[in-house]
Amino acid sequence: MKELLEILAKNLVDDPDAVVVNERMDGDALILELSVAQEDIGKVIGKQGRIAKAIRTFIKSAAGREDKKVVVKIM
Repeated sequence: MKELLEILAKNLVDDPDAVVVNERMDGDALILELSVAQEDIGKVIGKQGRIAKAIRTFIKSAAGREDKKVVVKIM
């Protein structure tokens, strides 16, 4: 999941080298924390959060195939 989120984020931003994804476990859920350069945060969130919602939906559906619970946090 971490690699998938990295690929998605790097294709959205102007500075792909600044994309960092940290993963940690919280109970039975995998928490993916995405951070990007300050000037790229709007590109990852999108208008009214539509891109962020799409990213979360995509990652959750991929995780569902593996019977995992994943939460994406954008920082």
